[in-house]
Amino acid sequence: MDLGRHLHELFTLRRSAVICLLLATLAALNMIYRLPSFQPRAVEMASATTEVLVDTHKSAVHDLRQGSSEFQKMTNRAVLIGNVMASPPVLLYIGRRAGVNPQIIRAQPPLTVDFPRPLSGFGEDPKTRDLLRSTDQYRIDIQANPTVPILQVYAQAPNAKAAATLANASVAGLRDYLEATAKEQGTPAGDVVRLSPLGRAHGKVITGGIRWQLAFVTFIIVFGLSAATAVLLSRIQRGWKEADAFEEAFEAADQLPARSA
Repeated sequence: MDLGRHLHELFTLRRSAVICLLLATLAALNMIYRLPSFQPRAVEMASATTEVLVDTHKSAVHDLRQGSSEFQKMTNRAVLIGNVMASPPVLLYIGRRAGVNPQIIRAQPPLTVDFPRPLSGFGEDPKTRDLLRSTDQYRIDIQANPTVPILQVYAQAPNAKAAATLANASVAGLRDYLEATAKEQGTPAGDVVRLSPLGRAHGKVITGGIRWQLAFVTFIIVFGLSAATAVLLSRIQRGWKEADAFEEAFEAADQLPARSA
């Protein structure tokens, strides 16, 4: 009932109601488009996943002569490789493969028993404005399988295609880095760690419909705040006029005895 009364009071102020509607509409549009160019904002979030086997040149998976101790060594090596993937030098190769500025890629190295809590990821230092553009970022989360030498790579990007590209580029960029460093240090090709992707990544949007939901919520909030402000200002202005009218009437009544005398 109070809401209906307030809305009725607002729409008696036709000019204020129109201004409130325009402000709310512009705010809603500004959340999903970059005004005045009307370029779509990256408000959706997509993810992609891929896996990579960390192996030797002579595959330990195929060679039955390899024992459990060799697998444990490669599992430990996979943790090391996962941390290397999240380092700034590798992010340069990943960004080159993905066509993304490596400074905006945030990478989280794998967790282990010794380090069960996430460490600070590499990439651009977090800033307060990141809260407003959290979906417009490129993130890589690397996890190491504790029993086998397999790394899981989870990528996040503004759209499904970019997420899949980033996930696949993470493996390819890491391979590029390992090959480049092995060549610089003269490491024989047979002694270089081999990365075998277990399939290609496929991205998918995980916040479908968020664009119009965000626009609707923004419209309601801005319209409510602007309408409340308009009604409050109208009441203040009306009360001010009533106070002036009362003061004038009081002064006029106070002057009546003097005129009659």
